[in-house]
Amino acid sequence: MAKKTVKPYLDQPGSKKEQVTHMFNRISGSYDLLNRMLSLGIDVRWRNVLVKKLKAGHPGSVLDVATGTADLAIAIARAIPSARVTGMDIAAEMLEIGRKKTRDQGLESQVTLEVGDAENLPYPDDSFDAITVAFGVRNFEDLERGISEMSRVLKPGGRLFVLEFSQPKGWLFRPAFQLYFKYLLPLIGRLTSKDGRAYQYLFESVQAFPEGETFLEIMRMQGFGQTSVTTLTFGTCSIYEGLR
Repeated sequence: MAKKTVKPYLDQPGSKKEQVTHMFNRISGSYDLLNRMLSLGIDVRWRNVLVKKLKAGHPGSVLDVATGTADLAIAIARAIPSARVTGMDIAAEMLEIGRKKTRDQGLESQVTLEVGDAENLPYPDDSFDAITVAFGVRNFEDLERGISEMSRVLKPGGRLFVLEFSQPKGWLFRPAFQLYFKYLLPLIGRLTSKDGRAYQYLFESVQAFPEGETFLEIMRMQGFGQTSVTTLTFGTCSIYEGLR
């Protein structure tokens, strides 16, 4: 089962879902810049690894859940020109930035961006050949329900790909990772986005996320088979896969 719920703002009212929506709308203008700075651009390579795995299955329709500013949806569209890509996110301000990016790259006819709730997906059963989520499942209020919903809207034989932060296990790299995420990252976030708490939440949500075999078991309980996990960059990130 999932670990305890971690909210972005400890001293404010509202559910985790409401707070996450507010947080991402608030930091939307600096989100892409901070991602590049804070990951030294490695997040781009992580997405490319996921896209390569996805492309091998030749999906005709892809749903990118928690698409944010649509980086992954755009990468999928560019790698698989025949695919129809739907990006969905709960934060409207993030999607507005994503729409500008798709227009600038001439991808409006291939990529559709929609406001929606990952735990109540607004699509019929068996709608998509594949589903992706990049750095989004940590923010679900009800993780099991979110995974169940993705299973529901996947076609039989469709695949789920989840890209998410994880905690490195190496005795040397793990302490450096913890210090960076717990102290330096919130400071940079506070100076750049005016919301240091959002990046403190990032650290806390990574600590609370049921990673590795625990997350694979949640996937299996929600109807996924042939589950597997691939770790990247000393274990700081993982790609989880499952077959509907």
